[in-house]
Amino acid sequence: MTQINSKIPQGPLAQKWSNYKASQKLVNPANKRRLDIIVVGTGLAGASAAASLGELGFNVLNFCIQDSPRRAHSIAAQGGINAAKNYPNDGDSVFRLFYDTIKGGDYRAREANVYRLAEVSNSIIDQCVAQGVPFAREYGGLLDNRSFGGAQVSRTFYAKGQTGQQLLLGAYSALSRQISKGSVKLHTRYEMMDIVVIDGKARGIIARNLRTGRLERFFGHAVVIATGGYGNTFFLSTNAMGSNGSAAMQCFRKGAYFANPCYAQIHPTCIPVHGEFQSKLTLMSESLRNDGRIWVPKKKEDAEAIRAGKMKPNQIPEDERDYYLERRYPTFGNLVPRDVASRAAKERCDAGYGVGATGLAVYLDFSEVINRLGRDVVEARYGNLFQMYNKIVDEDPYETPMMIYPAMHYTMGGIWVDYECMTSIEGLFAIGEANFSDHGANRLGASALMQGLADGYFVLPYTIQNYLADEIRTPRMSTELAEFAETEGAVQSRIQKIMAVKGNRSVDSIHKQLGLIMWDFVGMSRTKESLQKALDAIIQVKHEFWTNVFIPGESEDLNVELEKALRVSDFIEIGELMARDALHREESCGGHFRLEYQTGDGEALRDDENFSYVACWKYEGDGKEPSLLKEPLIYESVHMQQRNYK
Repeated sequence: MTQINSKIPQGPLAQKWSNYKASQKLVNPANKRRLDIIVVGTGLAGASAAASLGELGFNVLNFCIQDSPRRAHSIAAQGGINAAKNYPNDGDSVFRLFYDTIKGGDYRAREANVYRLAEVSNSIIDQCVAQGVPFAREYGGLLDNRSFGGAQVSRTFYAKGQTGQQLLLGAYSALSRQISKGSVKLHTRYEMMDIVVIDGKARGIIARNLRTGRLERFFGHAVVIATGGYGNTFFLSTNAMGSNGSAAMQCFRKGAYFANPCYAQIHPTCIPVHGEFQSKLTLMSESLRNDGRIWVPKKKEDAEAIRAGKMKPNQIPEDERDYYLERRYPTFGNLVPRDVASRAAKERCDAGYGVGATGLAVYLDFSEVINRLGRDVVEARYGNLFQMYNKIVDEDPYETPMMIYPAMHYTMGGIWVDYECMTSIEGLFAIGEANFSDHGANRLGASALMQGLADGYFVLPYTIQNYLADEIRTPRMSTELAEFAETEGAVQSRIQKIMAVKGNRSVDSIHKQLGLIMWDFVGMSRTKESLQKALDAIIQVKHEFWTNVFIPGESEDLNVELEKALRVSDFIEIGELMARDALHREESCGGHFRLEYQTGDGEALRDDENFSYVACWKYEGDGKEPSLLKEPLIYESVHMQQRNYK
């Protein structure tokens, strides 16, 4: 059986990263100019990595599907970025951030990676401040912090409700400087179609010019995937509509392991679905749970009256409101982790206490904090979020409680990587949400931005050199080599196969069909029966796609429908992999909740004896079931226990 080598350094946990950096191989400045690195993606992970590698002196080719790196989905992040600076002096530390992340991920993350993430978090803040990121500040001038779910300290740095945008602009400025210097060559409106592997090592990519439709070949001594997650498998999600999992599936089909695909995060604080023709969902920042209180009516008849439009939430007296998170989890209250808050909202709505026209909503109420601190204070903290809600829902959240409901948001699973962020294919690296590495079965809020920038600024620039030090004698290879031609031919065949179907259904209609299956059967709660139904239904969707999809236009031209079709064909494969992984994992942990495995009070019940491992799926060929490899999770510094936020 193939052994999984995660390359975790020896020594005490707190010294592993320092020991690694002290003993790794380096590339001298003259040799860096001889090495080419392809970075696919320009979000926080991709932009920071490309900028950092360019700054070091490597030749970087950077690709994005958007017309500007500033349109990467990282821009949509709202609430903040975690770091263990302990500015509020409330007891935070690197170890506490590490422990909260391990516990929040329900003890299903790799210990060494998570400690490194916590360790470099403080450097991220210094880096971003130096770039001019306008973090919120206290009256005295220090950077301000607020609380997020799963922690009892305030460690989240923020810029109103647009933290992702401001951090991305910082990374983009660093990237632009390297583009100007010539160390980074930016390719906008290009989509990676496949990686080129020569003698077992990643040596380039085939990319489609989305303006012309033509396939082009690019060589690199190493390839870095920073393309985000696969949440849009569910069709309706908080992700940008262009976000996709195709790069991950291309790596998977070339031999890279796909780890823990069933770990998908449902975010509890989203604007509820409001129509049949909706194309995406809107996230309301978790930061709102700092001051907003979540409730539903205590009486079913009140909930029914609200759903019928006969009663307004402000007519419900205080003592007839069920602040169910505060009731169930008195220690953490409204700031429990996302998976816990999402399931609690679903439980109340399923029991008949939900509000809104559909009954699939709960209230997020700011009346208490407005009365206590004043509207101007709330507006300073969350003003743009309140404005966004008002524009979408046409209700004033200063006067009427927001309505929220859980929605698909983030994927903790992804391409398997070792401690060096390298996949099971030599020379192929994956960073940010594209890999599986740091969050376990549930991501704590404000940790996505932390991981993306940690990987790009402070991890990959070290670890990739350990690989490239042995590649300085490898000359630049011609893209006329047989491996490039064969890979491009395989991509062209796939495109022509889709174009040739000439069926009757639009790509979106099939994607919606897949999304409903995923939400109903592989969503917030799962069972053996629902997952088997999902697998059977996904097979039917796959058949429908390949026999009845219709793509207008030509392949060698600007063709948005073809772009979507290629991505949806991969979403179908990802959906099948997610359901298969969820079916095999006969336990509940974090965002993976099997109804058969829960405690007496409805919490996730892990099976540490049988499932304390990373599930690594290996591609075995088209139409064949993937094989399962296991990377054991061994904890030396924390004790695994039942999560308790009560």
